[in-house]
Amino acid sequence: MYDLRRAAALLAVIVFTFTGVASTAFSATNTQKQNFSLYKKKNKPAQTTGRRDCSNPFQCLFRSTRPRAVTTASFFGSAMSHRSFRQTVAFDDPRYRPGSIVIRTPERALYYVLPDGEAIRYKVGVGREGFQWSGSSHIVAKKEWPSWSPPPQMIAREAAKGVTIPAYMEGGPNNPLGARALYIGGTLFRIHGTNNARSIGGAVSSGCIRMLNADVVHLYNQVSVGAPVHVIQ
Repeated sequence: MYDLRRAAALLAVIVFTFTGVASTAFSATNTQKQNFSLYKKKNKPAQTTGRRDCSNPFQCLFRSTRPRAVTTASFFGSAMSHRSFRQTVAFDDPRYRPGSIVIRTPERALYYVLPDGEAIRYKVGVGREGFQWSGSSHIVAKKEWPSWSPPPQMIAREAAKGVTIPAYMEGGPNNPLGARALYIGGTLFRIHGTNNARSIGGAVSSGCIRMLNADVVHLYNQVSVGAPVHVIQ
């Protein structure tokens, strides 16, 4: 009887011990699984943006495939633009008869006087500081695609800045006088064209009045030789 009780107690100890070891092992394994899940590498979601097409190597080399609007502004405009800065406005000043050209330097505006109290107003570029002038004269000549012979003073002045300009340039799209020129009597100045839209509305020239090519062609077709010119400061 004593031996039977002793055997039962020993069996209970063995079962208890085994159960505790198994529980500890399961707990440890579960903890490891939990810890592993904390550091488990997560799969990244699929990218939804389109991949850049590098069939043209310059697209990837310069990082952008998006077309960009480009504005080219140069002293030597290289093309005939149809851009315009003109409008018909009220102009009621009896001092100036129809057919006259009135340039108001502070406004950066040229008016071609029409009948019935109207005028065509053009936005222009005028002489920079030290090269502005005023007075009355008339148009003595008109030229299409004029050649350009800058005066010696201009050549010397630009050379002092390190800029070399030619003594003569044939007329054409690359000529800084643009598509048309109207020559103002008694002066070295002209009303002439340009494709440099950035210069229109500024004080930029050496005394000439600068217009967009489309505008100077429009003015040229209306003005006659002998037309009065009035430049107002």
